[in-house]
Amino acid sequence: MNVIVEREKGLLELEQRINDLKTLNEQHPEVNFSNEISLLEEKYASLLREIFGNLSAWQKVHMARHPMRPRSTSYIAGLDEFVELHGDRAFRDDPAVIGGIARLGGRRVMVLAQQKGRDTKENVHRNFGMLHPEGYRKGLRLMRMAEKFALPLVSYIDTSGADPGIGAEERGQSEAIAQCILQLTRLRVPVVASVIGEGGSGGALAFGVADRIIMLEHSIFSIASPEGCAAILWKDAGKAEEAATRLKLTSNDLKGLGIIDEIVAEPLGGAHRNVDATVTALLGAQGRALDALCAMPVESVLEQRYAKFRRIGSWRSQNEHLVRGAT
Repeated sequence: MNVIVEREKGLLELEQRINDLKTLNEQHPEVNFSNEISLLEEKYASLLREIFGNLSAWQKVHMARHPMRPRSTSYIAGLDEFVELHGDRAFRDDPAVIGGIARLGGRRVMVLAQQKGRDTKENVHRNFGMLHPEGYRKGLRLMRMAEKFALPLVSYIDTSGADPGIGAEERGQSEAIAQCILQLTRLRVPVVASVIGEGGSGGALAFGVADRIIMLEHSIFSIASPEGCAAILWKDAGKAEEAATRLKLTSNDLKGLGIIDEIVAEPLGGAHRNVDATVTALLGAQGRALDALCAMPVESVLEQRYAKFRRIGSWRSQNEHLVRGAT
């Protein structure tokens, strides 16, 4: 059960009472409910700050998984133009990946987006946002097309991980993910990745090796889900809350570690409370990142991308000498 959805129930009741009083005010102008509405709105604002003012890592996991959180299609709808492209030219089209040519701020780009469903029917169709090998090969095809036509690549990450089924393994899941990662490391166009919800495992990393990585405030990005991590480390999925803290998967954690480059603030209460504002803010951040990258020579972009990922995994020993992890 989503802990954020549970905590929101009181807010929804207050919202309904406020809306009911506003409707009564309109229908019966001779009766003034302004004082009652003001008191309820103050209570609502206070409750909103109490619930969302200081979320724990575990609560942010549930925020990232909120059923009403904007999906990739919300951001694609905010683009100036979008023409979808289908299929991997080898097996089939994977509905968990949406890709195509678009315009962002007047600039033509290639878009790759991982897409979860909104309801049970769509989630089954989209495989709950878990890509099959053909989804990654579709992405690989569009990456190469982006390079061929000198189109910057913009990706939207929102997946709990790659499809874990036998069929996916038989069709080369790990190889398909590895090929995407390899292609992104040497792609000769700027790459901007955005984590908009849940960024899980190699399934997310396949679209996440980028010159600029942007995260929404309440999204998460991790090598494993908290439940999976707890099951592996402690043989107890019930320790997921502790695992969420230790994984350092929140946007603030990752910005501090130098893994991501920018955090886009969400409205108080989460992105689902003001989708339009969230979409505008993220597209604006992507546009600014592309402006900076497109102004650079491609060789400089590639050098900085290489240096960026070489820095990840470095740490300092007790005597403060920089130590580089084995690669």
